[in-house]
Amino acid sequence: MVSARGLSRTYGSEPTLVHALRDVSLDVAPGEMVAVVGRSGSGKTTLLNLLGGLDRPDTGTVHVDGIEVTALDDAGLSELRRESVSYVFQSFGLLPALTAAENVGVPLRLRRTPVAEREHRAALLLDLVGLSDHAAQRPGELSGGQQQRVAIARALAGSPRLLVADEPTGQLDAETGLAVMALLRGIVESEGVTAIVATHDPVLVALADRVLTIADGRVGT
Repeated sequence: MVSARGLSRTYGSEPTLVHALRDVSLDVAPGEMVAVVGRSGSGKTTLLNLLGGLDRPDTGTVHVDGIEVTALDDAGLSELRRESVSYVFQSFGLLPALTAAENVGVPLRLRRTPVAEREHRAALLLDLVGLSDHAAQRPGELSGGQQQRVAIARALAGSPRLLVADEPTGQLDAETGLAVMALLRGIVESEGVTAIVATHDPVLVALADRVLTIADGRVGT
């Protein structure tokens, strides 16, 4: 599902040049849930951004579902993010003026999905994450864990092949974070989604199929 070869990414310039990634190669199988672990500044976010098409490497290639992401222009990357790849961040990223159901429907609105179909899909996804009773509430009326569940439902709205989650439990307490990770695990199994999840918490990686450790921009297993 995901194949990366020789990825390198630097930021800044000498003498303060930062090597965020150094010659990273990896493969992720369809339907696999991979946890990426490492200390702050190790390169986790940079790696996820490159795999998900949010950033471009200095060297190397990325393929997602047979598409060479690193060869796409801006329009192609936008289409990739709209059709094949979705993201979950620790900051939730919900629109405060919209209800939970409306937030979930945002990707479908961008696709110009008919209203009835969009509302039906949002209702199904909110049920999937256990928030059917909160569809009309706005983010400010929800707990952190509930907001992250809405964000996960929104990420699934367009039926993506790849879900990229960067510290999705970073703002949650341990118990809520574990529940969110268990939800992601269940979604990978039930929806057939491939997931790459960055986390600081070693307790949560037990739910992954495989763990990649990143240190000083280099990836090991």
